[in-house]
Amino acid sequence: MHALKPFTYHRPASVDEALALWASTAEAMYLAGGTDLLGRMRSGQFAPKAVIDIKRIEELGRIELLDDGSLAIGAAVSVAAAARHPEVQTRYPVLSQCCDELGSYPLRQRATVIGNICNASPCADTAPALLCLDASVDVAGKNGRRRIPMMEFFRGPGQSALKPGELACRVILPAASIGGRSHYGRLARRKAVDIATVGALVLHLPKVEPHHRVVLVAVAPIPLRLPEVERLLDAKGPAAADEAAETEMAVKACSPITDLRGTAEYRREMVGVLVKRGIEVLAQG
Repeated sequence: MHALKPFTYHRPASVDEALALWASTAEAMYLAGGTDLLGRMRSGQFAPKAVIDIKRIEELGRIELLDDGSLAIGAAVSVAAAARHPEVQTRYPVLSQCCDELGSYPLRQRATVIGNICNASPCADTAPALLCLDASVDVAGKNGRRRIPMMEFFRGPGQSALKPGELACRVILPAASIGGRSHYGRLARRKAVDIATVGALVLHLPKVEPHHRVVLVAVAPIPLRLPEVERLLDAKGPAAADEAAETEMAVKACSPITDLRGTAEYRREMVGVLVKRGIEVLAQG
């Protein structure tokens, strides 16, 4: 651990104020839950000159239904709050499930859904649900607001589609993705503490196409959605699926590495196991 280097702390009351602070301060970083940022500051990996705490911004602390029937989760909403919110549990149970897999109970009280994806980790636990649900990220910057589809958000390990100074304000879950059945298989060295060594989400959504969604985590540079496997499941259905074909396709699509949490060979094998298990769960109805 390193001693924290001096920095200026800001607590803006609005998105516009936060953007202005970032623009006027060299080497500033936004703070939401802080579970990743503060750890990296203590390790010496990050040394911002200023930290802009967005938790005081009222609009970012809400979960709300929008006029078009979609659901917005603000950037200051904790993972735990999102997981237990009635609208999330009823409309998007797969997101609630993935949120509950993230870290430990105390960490989920602090970490945010937005922070989990803005870190752009290949093993982000909320990413599989958000990718499968066709979510998007509402972003504010110097040129106004824009919306980034989740399928375009991840660019590489630690790299997202956010431009310098942009603030991810909320995640938008579309009305068309309501409901569905899913199985999220996740393996880690210690359950509910460690980040995923490998994970696979298999989801069926009745109102959108493709009806089946498959996402892998911790086995590629970014959380990886598998359109070819999805089309194959749509064509046959889980009950009649040739599991060997789907699992082989999933294994070929991934590109895992060997690290302290597991070998590349182990991860490939477990991708096949978890995708097969997810198909079997959906086949049971």
